[in-house]
Amino acid sequence: MNDRLERFRLPEPAPTREESAWLERVDSVAPVIEKHRDEAEHERKMPRAVYEALRDAGFTRMWVSREFGGEQASLTAGMVAIEALGRLDASVSWQIGVQGAIGRLSDYLPEQGSRQLFRDCEGFAVGGVKPSGLAEPVDGGYLLQGEWAMASGSAHADWLVCTSLVCKDWQPVQTPSGPDVVMLFVPASDVRFLDTWYTVGLRGTGSNHFQVDRQFVPEELAVRKGRMVQAPPERPSRAYPIGYFDFGPFSTAPVALGLAQDTMDVFYSTAQGKAPSSGTQTLAASHVVQDRFARAEIAIYSARLLLFEAARQMELSGTAGDELSSLVRLASATVGESATAAVETAYTLAGTTSLYATSRLERAFRDVNSVTKHIALSYSHFETVGSYLLDRQRLVIRR
Repeated sequence: MNDRLERFRLPEPAPTREESAWLERVDSVAPVIEKHRDEAEHERKMPRAVYEALRDAGFTRMWVSREFGGEQASLTAGMVAIEALGRLDASVSWQIGVQGAIGRLSDYLPEQGSRQLFRDCEGFAVGGVKPSGLAEPVDGGYLLQGEWAMASGSAHADWLVCTSLVCKDWQPVQTPSGPDVVMLFVPASDVRFLDTWYTVGLRGTGSNHFQVDRQFVPEELAVRKGRMVQAPPERPSRAYPIGYFDFGPFSTAPVALGLAQDTMDVFYSTAQGKAPSSGTQTLAASHVVQDRFARAEIAIYSARLLLFEAARQMELSGTAGDELSSLVRLASATVGESATAAVETAYTLAGTTSLYATSRLERAFRDVNSVTKHIALSYSHFETVGSYLLDRQRLVIRR
């Protein structure tokens, strides 16, 4: 199914043995993803065959402790896998990245809850991470109600996370640091899905809205968001010592990297055979195209090195202070900026070819401008970290 031409690639660090093993898993599911790529785009959700292939290959529990039925892959091995999936289909990569991020809550939940969510069920555990619901504490747990957006992977979810404001008499409770927020998990059978996912990009993610009406959630299926700023509590079942918000960007940025790399491959093949309507030479022979292509290549390459260096430092340190958190945010924002610029360069240089819905460049343009809407890739991190670097006040990250 791949009719692209082989091209020169800038040398990258050789993958570790574990990273290579995960790349082999990507290769094993690639034919299924490619076969159903257009179906996912049309149906606005992941086809069942793709989900089952990913599940059977271990991707849906990639960053979950082995104690809870997960693979407990290293941080960089998971990133390499998400990046490689992004070269095949951004929507698939996005859903695995989202599941990877939500899977990190397994180190924060009570162990009983983590086993129930991740070991005893085979479906996704995904949902809404913006606090748009209300949670009233009651004996043994919470009463929950609200509506949440962007439940990526909801078509194959067994559990939905519902991020909510903790209330008293259904009025949000304020703490000295702001609203008290809790993340609660409910079975997919107890939520009402809304058919809302009509979007520019990432159409195959099925990221619909969903509602919950006065549902009881036991304490073992709840995590207070304030705890997630710190490293998970030490216990034998803990998979990673890295705090949730420092881990999160590594689940999102590789999607953009893989998508941008795929776009460069597509454009390379296009440029070899296409000449402008008024020209006699191919795009590949144009000095302007050569200049802009090289700039796009090195921008992606540099952003990747930066992101993986941040991940390497995170794995070595085991946890992050403000300095390392700053590096992670700058790296992920740089990936977002560089990936978007590279894809838009290829989209523009390809001319009318990229206008058609049958073009991978057209889809890449839509997808990259959807991926980079996520807060983890936001340009706002430049301002936030810049403020910290200039006056050395406490780093305050938008979450």
